Amino acid sequence: MEIYCTRPSCQRPINTFSDLDSGSTLKTVQQKYCTACGMPLILSGRYLPQKILGQGGFGAAFLARDRYTPMLRYCVVKQFQPAGNLSPDQLQVAQNLFEREAEALEELGNRHPQIPDLYAFFPLVVSSSQPGEQEEFFYLVQEFIDGQDLEQEQAQKGRLSEKEGVEILTSMLKVLSFVHNNGTIHRDIKPSNIVRCRNGQLYLLDFGAVKQVASGAASGQDQSTGIYSMGFAPPEQMAGSTVYPSTDLYALAVTCITLLTGKSASDLYDSYNNIWNWESYAQVTPHLTIVLNKMLQLTPNQRYASAEEALQALNQPPPQARQIASKPSSVASSSPSSPASSTSLQKQSGKPSSATPAAAPSPAPVAKPTPVPISIFEFLGGVAFTGFEGGLLAIALTSLLGTTVLGSGAWLLLFAGLIFLQLRRIIERLDLVIIAGVTLAAVLIFPPLRALPILQSGASPIPTVLFLTIMASLMAVAITTLFRLIYRILSNLL
Repeated sequence: MEIYCTRPSCQRPINTFSDLDSGSTLKTVQQKYCTACGMPLILSGRYLPQKILGQGGFGAAFLARDRYTPMLRYCVVKQFQPAGNLSPDQLQVAQNLFEREAEALEELGNRHPQIPDLYAFFPLVVSSSQPGEQEEFFYLVQEFIDGQDLEQEQAQKGRLSEKEGVEILTSMLKVLSFVHNNGTIHRDIKPSNIVRCRNGQLYLLDFGAVKQVASGAASGQDQSTGIYSMGFAPPEQMAGSTVYPSTDLYALAVTCITLLTGKSASDLYDSYNNIWNWESYAQVTPHLTIVLNKMLQLTPNQRYASAEEALQALNQPPPQARQIASKPSSVASSSPSSPASSTSLQKQSGKPSSATPAAAPSPAPVAKPTPVPISIFEFLGGVAFTGFEGGLLAIALTSLLGTTVLGSGAWLLLFAGLIFLQLRRIIERLDLVIIAGVTLAAVLIFPPLRALPILQSGASPIPTVLFLTIMASLMAVAITTLFRLIYRILSNLL
């Protein structure tokens, strides 16, 4: 059997013991030690780390087996060992957070089927690699959820469907309702902290940033200690101010729009205008758009006050005469980075606020989001398509109507229609290729094609038509590029 050494500085952490392949020896042996650094390997006398699952700023997580269960039950062992040069105050904050996670799992996990159970929480003092010194580690053992997190699921599937997004939103709102009603705010909702088990059940993980609501605090207020994931945390959390249940709702909404669009939070967030540009990338109903946009509001009292309220709004029939909610502003002080970025620790100062939040006012109108910009490659691709399609239309109309005023007018109308449809994004990307292919096939089998002067000399129609249309496409790209260059030069000069 292989056992993985949990000392962070160990150079050869994998240890192999053939005697542990025997069931009787495995359950009776007192201890095993790392052959490289001497670290005790059987944690708390029962947990056998098998491999490392992940590593972060506060320590590492290991997949382990419990030798005191009949089937050697799998579990997750989390080790607290902060990296970097933390001040004593920051170290104490980090240790408190680790203990809070254990408390939250013990209080919540054993009472809710979608939160992992806590199995054990214990310290371990061992001899350091430096003579005469000791190291102290803290371990948390929790239920192992056999599946993959939503960040991994998104990487495999791309963007999720509305049905899948609503399933995730509904499931997590129910979990958050339980969490909030038990005086706790999670404060680190993101795709990598939501795991789908092999049986399809969704679990909320990583209560390391959990915040207990102070006893008697109005409306669930509590001062943030500066733990958040960039891109998912709302303004009040990033500023180290009071956090609320609606703080988790904001992060859950960001999680949902990244899953529905297949894009990262940094790609969807417009830091210049302080808005989320996500709707054009997702195929969702107006009703779901309204719910998510309200959860994404800038200030806490403009969001839903509770997970139950958000769940009720999600489940009610779509209103008939209601317009799509305005897009919210987001964090002005800092633009979000990748959602995969690790949770950061910052030291915050100031006393907790005891003020009760005012009643939610009517949301103030915000500026409409700017249209999603068109990339230069998409722009030139559209120009090439327009030239190619315009050439095909010119050939077809010339064959049918000749070079008459009627033929020229019909060509101009169709050409202008193509440009209008692209500007409105009614046709784009793969649509352009399909339309060009269908039009080309129709032109080549069009009976009057032989009436063209260039084909009356006996030229083959397929190469000739392709040559003419490709030349039209290249000329459109060349002329457009030239005018774009002239426009930019004049813009800089004037």
